[in-house]
Amino acid sequence: MGFDAVTDIREDAALADLIASLTRDVSNFPQRGVQFKDLTPLFADRTAMNAVIDALASIAAGSDLVAGIESRGSLVAAAVAARLGTGVLSIRKEGKLPPPVLREKYTREYGPAAIEIPADGLDLRGTSITIIDDVLATGGTLGAANRLLERAGANVTGAAVLVEITALGGREAIAPLAVASLSRV
Repeated sequence: MGFDAVTDIREDAALADLIASLTRDVSNFPQRGVQFKDLTPLFADRTAMNAVIDALASIAAGSDLVAGIESRGSLVAAAVAARLGTGVLSIRKEGKLPPPVLREKYTREYGPAAIEIPADGLDLRGTSITIIDDVLATGGTLGAANRLLERAGANVTGAAVLVEITALGGREAIAPLAVASLSRV
């Protein structure tokens, strides 16, 4: 399938309904005012997990590498990479990798953060990469991942997420990065 347009959205009502039915909303986590999307029930359901991996693999098909944002994005990205027969790159939270690292700071809905990838031992120049994450909210994390990978010389073909929270405007914040979402709330 891949990314056909800058605003590509995966339209599969049955899959979106399945994702919604297995997503648990947790109010005021990790801090007051945040509505956390707990995907643990989805990941534990073999039918749902396989449907999600199939859909994401069809979106990422043709990429040289799949990158996942720690932690839930990396979990899903690893399964997608295994399905596609590609490698996987985990984009880690600040302080989880030994130096030297490439770091990108950003702001998320509940404060500042940073993500990292190794600065050596990894040649991403010219590598086509699809970024996978669990939830697109304000776009801070996906935008930072895109900038980080581009600084490393990668060709980011787009991003795919399981759930997009449309009211928070993340898609608009990271334009023109192509985003495919399996479910929108």
